[in-house]
Parts: sequence; C-alpha cells; structure tokens
Amino acid sequence: MARAACSSVVTALSLLPSKTTPLLRNHFLLSGKSKFVGVLTLEKRCFSSKVSMSLKAGIVGLPNVGKSTLFNAVVENGKAQAANFPFCTIEPNVGIVAVPDSRLQVLSKLSNSQKLVPASIEFVDIAGLVKGASQGEGLGNKFLSHIREVDSILQVVRCFEDNDIIHVNGKVDPKSDIDVINLELIFCDLDQIGKRIERLKKGKAKDSQSKVKEEAEKSALERIQEALLDGKPARSVALTDLEKEVVKHLCLLTMKPMIYVANVTETDLAEPEKNTYVQEVKGLSSDLQSGHVVVSAQVESELTELPLEERIEYLNSLGVSESGLGNLIRATYSLLGLQTYFTSGEKETRAWTIHAGMTAPQAAGVIHSDFEKGFIRAETVAYEDFVSAGSLAAAREKGLLRSEGKEYIVKEGDVMLFRFNV
Repeated sequence: MARAACSSVVTALSLLPSKTTPLLRNHFLLSGKSKFVGVLTLEKRCFSSKVSMSLKAGIVGLPNVGKSTLFNAVVENGKAQAANFPFCTIEPNVGIVAVPDSRLQVLSKLSNSQKLVPASIEFVDIAGLVKGASQGEGLGNKFLSHIREVDSILQVVRCFEDNDIIHVNGKVDPKSDIDVINLELIFCDLDQIGKRIERLKKGKAKDSQSKVKEEAEKSALERIQEALLDGKPARSVALTDLEKEVVKHLCLLTMKPMIYVANVTETDLAEPEKNTYVQEVKGLSSDLQSGHVVVSAQVESELTELPLEERIEYLNSLGVSESGLGNLIRATYSLLGLQTYFTSGEKETRAWTIHAGMTAPQAAGVIHSDFEKGFIRAETVAYEDFVSAGSLAAAREKGLLRSEGKEYIVKEGDVMLFRFNV
C-alpha cells in the first residue's frame, strides 16, 4: 500500500480495542526483582485455540523512550543494553518472568508442597522503530516481524525532558510518538491484507467447505481494510466466529491489545497529574480505549538493585507507596481479561493463567490436552474456603469441596483437582 494513499490516516487514528472484562481482584506479592504479570489476549488471535502458558508481551517504543530500561527492570538480570543510541537493541531480548501471587505461598504451605510453580510471562524487548518502519526504514521489517509474534503490546511513551538523552524526532511529543507507531502498524497490516486479498481473488477453492472459508476471509479482510484506511485497527471490526478463525493466521498487528506506558522521572511519580505529557497520554489512551499506566523506568531499574526493605523506604521517599509495575500488573490483567486458578498438593502447588469465562475442561486443557479430552469432573474449592479449612481433605470433610462438571465456569482463585480418563 503506497504511503500517499494512506495520508489521511495520520490524523484519523482511532485505535479502539475490543471490549474487555472488569478489573480482576488478584492478590499480587510485589517482592523479588521481577515484578510483572503474565498477559494473555481475550480473543484467539495469533496463537493456537488452546491457551498457551508461553505468553508473549512485546515492549515497544521509539528509540530512547526507556523501553529497554523498563525491560531490564521487569526481567531479572535482563540483558538489554539500555544505552543512548537509537538501535542498541538489535535483536529482541527475551526474558521469562514469574507472576507474583501471595496466594501461591499460602497454598504451598498448607499443602506441604515440595515445589512451588508460579505462572509466567515471556517478555520481548523489541528493537526500536522510526517513522517509515513499514517501508523498511530504521530496523523496519525486522521490528515488524518480531512484534507480529507477541500476544499483546506495551507501548512505552516518553514523558520526560532530558537534554542528555536525544529524542529521535528532536522533541518530546507523546501524541506524535503514539501516532508514529500506530500508523506504522496500520501500514503494515494494510500491506499484508492487500496481498492476501489478491491471492484470495486468484485462488480456487478445492471444495465447498474451503470456498466458504475463503469467502468469509475475503469479506472480513475487505471490512478490516476499510477500517484501517479510516485509521481504525483491525480489532475495531465486528467479526463472526468463523471470520475470526480464518483471519487469525495473518497475526494482524492492530488486532493486538495495547497498554500505553507513560515513562516519567522520579519527581513526577507522586503527582503524575502535574505532568502535562502524562495527561496527554491519559487522554489519548482514553480516546483510543486502550490501557495506560504511569511508571518511571529508571526508578524501577534502581529498585531491582535494592533489598526489599530498602525498596519500600526508597518509594516512600519519592512520595509513593507502590512500584509503578504493580499498577502495570493490574492494568494488564484488566485489559486482557485474565484470571488465575490453582492446583495444590504435596508434589507441587502451581498457578495457572486462563481466560475469564473458561469452562472446567478448557482450564484443564491448559495443563495437558488429555485432561480436556478425557475430562470427567473437577473437584473444586474456593481459595478462601481452602485456607479456612486448612487442607483439601479438610475442605472435603466440611462439604466445601464441590464436584463440578463440563459446564462449570472457573472462578478467580479456584483450587482444582481434575478427574479424567483417556
């Protein structure tokens, strides 16, 4: 797609994520060096229909906005080179981060578990992009191929002035930065969709079922293409279940949910509302119906070098009581509609991340496909009831342990024991 044909898109950006579930009340224990939460898209997009525990969140942003510093802060012993150079992260750095949850420790202690396994998230620090990336500028196509592999996007936006840290566009301008990245994602999707539509027009379905799928894909892509030309993302287009399935293989970038991360200095943490750049990001994220959170990547980086008791003291000295990453955790869960259930026994206590609204068999399938295929029932007890009873056996004796069938919708904090036969 020629850039001239899309010139009106620059001023028409209106990225509207799909409707999300309310904020889930998770109990996070913000300790240890890595303080971030796993993410998982609500809809099936670029990954298999099974929920994967290998979740990927891409941290993106223009050069020198603080994304690699943030990556280093959330991934223990991160290897990204946070340097004052536009393309210091040439290849995407990857780190696996545990999802902190205080309930996990409680269950492990009550069950005398030999092993404790938290849920995890794979973070990808993706090399910076510049205007024209979709046409090969900067790291261009390499950036776009890397971002296509992630399930969700955390876009770091610079909201601080520092003459010692150059800005790729010469000045700090959050709206311009956001527009550059969003526009490049739109251009990339337009290019891919245009090529795919041409192939569909030339192709000949082998059978009636294939023909139905091809027609559904073509119809969906034409509507998505129209939305993109209006500056709207693919996710703003209403699709049928069949259409979602047939376009999923394209891994469209504007299908991915996004959180805007306003990166500020330590002096703005206590009262971010006084930072005009932060207010601009907040307003834009509201207009775009995306998530947003305020952090100081530099402060988060410094916190990883301090013992827990000193971190709390340091945060208090800055006028805040919680790490900015704690807010990012909640924003991510809220936007992406996630929840947690547990399995707990003498062998291990483990946390599992699932889509809100999943049935017991689907939740079992996260552990192993055989659990879903041969599902019989799920012995289930609420986390609070498990704790009050003191053990699974005691919960059973007190009548707190329920036998749930295939239609049961798993609730936040359920402790489950699956019965299956294969």
